[in-house]
Amino acid sequence: MTTLKNQITDVLKATMRAKDMSKLTVIRSLQAAIKQIEVDERKELDDAQVLAVIEKQIKQRKESIKAFEGAGRDDLASKEQAEVEVLSQFLPEAMTEEELDSLIAQIIEAQQATSMKDMGKVMNSLRPLIAGRADPAQVSAKIKAKLA
Repeated sequence: MTTLKNQITDVLKATMRAKDMSKLTVIRSLQAAIKQIEVDERKELDDAQVLAVIEKQIKQRKESIKAFEGAGRDDLASKEQAEVEVLSQFLPEAMTEEELDSLIAQIIEAQQATSMKDMGKVMNSLRPLIAGRADPAQVSAKIKAKLA
């Protein structure tokens, strides 16, 4: 079974052979971010931790897109969007709305959550289950709607 890090390395090699420089830069920056954490924490990252790094990279780029669009720099926003798409290929398949709603309902019931005070408990239980498969902000909004 190949790890997520191995998949990233394989894509990097294929991208180098294809001489796709814009994609190559994104994948190299992802590998550098992973390596930086491994060096800082002196440990090998597992797939879940690598996934968290990828999600963080995507989140940073989405924030940049908003800032660039707000400043009227659509050229830079589209470059960042292309980088998001490159990084997104390493994420697991996204959850459908139905799967997400069902999972949220199950967790709320399991936690016996009744009010907004229970939001943190529900979100913490969901986080490992939705990692890379759903946008945490969207999940948070759905939980708020159900608990309100």
